[in-house]
Amino acid sequence: MNDQYPPTHRCAVLGSPIKHSLSPLLHTTAYEQLGLTGWRYDRFEVNEDTLGDFLAQCGPEWVGLSCTAPLKEKLLQYGDASERATLLQSGNTYLFDHEGGNPRIENTDVIGMVRALGWFGITSASRGAILGNGPTARSSLLVLSDLGVTDVVVLARNADRATASLSDLAVRLGQRLEVRSLEDDAAGADVTINCIPAELPDETIRRVAGSSGAIFDLVYSLGPSRLVAAASDAGIPGLDGLDLLVGQAIDQIQLMTGLDPDTDLLRRVCREEVAAAAH
Repeated sequence: MNDQYPPTHRCAVLGSPIKHSLSPLLHTTAYEQLGLTGWRYDRFEVNEDTLGDFLAQCGPEWVGLSCTAPLKEKLLQYGDASERATLLQSGNTYLFDHEGGNPRIENTDVIGMVRALGWFGITSASRGAILGNGPTARSSLLVLSDLGVTDVVVLARNADRATASLSDLAVRLGQRLEVRSLEDDAAGADVTINCIPAELPDETIRRVAGSSGAIFDLVYSLGPSRLVAAASDAGIPGLDGLDLLVGQAIDQIQLMTGLDPDTDLLRRVCREEVAAAAH
């Protein structure tokens, strides 16, 4: 891309912190693969207090935004949210409308997670487990529902908070929800999704990996997480936050450009970047 000319189409990822984001790598790689000249993708440090000001200064060249923590709930105040984003009260994709209509807000996390599970041959399940609660856990409930899961065990440090956050959505999805202590196991879940960003105790990792058919650890870091490593040791599929990142980015790129990027290419460059940073 020739930076001496101003871009004709602009996109970016917003959040705080944002310096670590791999979204610019994924989107820029897709632009090059798709032959999109004049497209530019940046990152900006934006929090809940500065989101409105940032959106207000975006001109007609702006196409879309990827939004990560802590903006996913706040974003819904600035446009027309899709049914899925409204259901989850969480959006991660902002699409400008410069023709007089309202901006559109989507949630690509769920379809991205379902897509990533499909890469590992996981397309259906009957029993699931979630570690943690909050917006990401709500998305995980919908992911499990899309897989056909009707029985969900939630392992959480605060049972009351987890029940308050997840029970209404579980009812709407027709799921039976059982909230247990984080010191419990995954109760024979076909798929276990970890939404807790903090390091898990060794004993929790051992119990969860030993009672699950597959692990999806939504946290990504330089190298496999201890939970994903435990899944590998147990001989079960282990997905991580990079799988989620690429899975949801594919839909964002489709929404922003109208084109389908090369999935294998994006998965590869993402892993290569992380591997290089780890050395």
